[in-house]
Amino acid sequence: MRKKLKILLILLLIVLLYEIVGACIPFIHTKKVKKAYSEKLNTESFTQVSSGSDWAQIAETNEEALDVRLAMFEEAEESIVISTFDIRPGKSTSDIFAFLLAAADRGVKVQVIVDGLYGMLHMDGEDIFQAAGSHPNLEIRYYNKPNLLKPWTINGRMHDKYVLIDNKLLLMGGRNMFDYFIGNYPQKSKGYDREVLLYHQEIEGETSSENVILEVREYFQKIWSQECTRPVFEGKSREDEETAKEIKKLSRRYEKLSGTRGTETDIDWTKELVPVKKATFVTNPTNIGPKEPWVWYTLQQLMLEADSRVVIQTPYAVFSQDMYEGMEQLAKTVEKTDMLINSTAVGDNFMASSDYTHNKGKVLDTGVRVHEYFGEHSCHGKSILIDGDLSVVGSYNFDMRSTYVDTETMLVLYGEEFNSLLEEKMDKLQAESLEVTGPDTYAEKEGISQKELSTGKARLFWITSKLIQMVRYLA
Repeated sequence: MRKKLKILLILLLIVLLYEIVGACIPFIHTKKVKKAYSEKLNTESFTQVSSGSDWAQIAETNEEALDVRLAMFEEAEESIVISTFDIRPGKSTSDIFAFLLAAADRGVKVQVIVDGLYGMLHMDGEDIFQAAGSHPNLEIRYYNKPNLLKPWTINGRMHDKYVLIDNKLLLMGGRNMFDYFIGNYPQKSKGYDREVLLYHQEIEGETSSENVILEVREYFQKIWSQECTRPVFEGKSREDEETAKEIKKLSRRYEKLSGTRGTETDIDWTKELVPVKKATFVTNPTNIGPKEPWVWYTLQQLMLEADSRVVIQTPYAVFSQDMYEGMEQLAKTVEKTDMLINSTAVGDNFMASSDYTHNKGKVLDTGVRVHEYFGEHSCHGKSILIDGDLSVVGSYNFDMRSTYVDTETMLVLYGEEFNSLLEEKMDKLQAESLEVTGPDTYAEKEGISQKELSTGKARLFWITSKLIQMVRYLA
């Protein structure tokens, strides 16, 4: 009996080792951008005025994020596309799927794509998603559902976050789709985030070079049709008792909310938005393995061309050697280079906070002025201000996972008015932040005090900050 138990334990250890090594080893080596991409990149094109007509606004609060989605869904005539890293059951999710089903009922084609790992963890077996997937006009797919026989698929994640309505409305940012980030329903905690709403007035016969929304749609179609993207929640009849019950519940919810929360028909989208001269879409490659750092490289080149300032907002700072060198070059090139990140006391990413605890000194050594956010909740927004006319909003974190591992989507907007709007939002967060002057010191600011880690959390970070270095490329 002991011999059999020993053999079983050995086999389990072998399997565990296979899973750990298979999930981690393929991503150890970080790629560089190939010549084909670097030669194709033309930074001047980002500030060439487009022939199209675009307007933009910022969805900053969680309540705004829900309201704008519901209004967009009501506006849809032909298609709704949703791409997200994470959807979970909750009240805001019920609101969203009530409106999606109503759109599907009136003939709108609805396509929802979700990261496969989080889809498995948070969506499988849930009635609301089964009810949605049973509709002939609504399809849900997972990007890369992990296969434990191929453990390298575990880290092939889709981090894209956007909503497309027909060819005229785009919502893009860093916000996941559940109650922690969306809506104003009672929560023990919540996360702040940011999205940009773009409205495009269509011109007959225009191409993706003239309408960034068409470009985003082409990108979505590429991921939607990849071999690693598979349909889920198919095959269950709408007559199934539990499914029919959920559909009826969502229908009642739609009837209750329709006409409220800004969902009135005939919305003038230009009324609350400001004009932008050009919108450009930037992505990482879409394969599930290690990636060339297209987004990082593009943003780096744009930032290096700044005349007077670069202000970066990122939830986390986990730099590779190339990123350390790139940030150091940026600080030397652009006199005013600032970075706003979460303090470890408010951050909600355990791995990233652990790494920052260990490497904070190296981040400061780049010469970038770092400001740590000490607000009420963690801030998940990802944005950049470049001078007074170029702005960036999207899903990309300044960490190694976003740079080399995940798919990412960013929108670069050229225009002074939108830059001012974004600056105003970022300034409010910086007002609740302290400038870091050393590994353990901060500049004093009236009304803002440093939040201390609990003794237990501080001890834990002391341990994990060292352990995490072995796999920091996945943070």
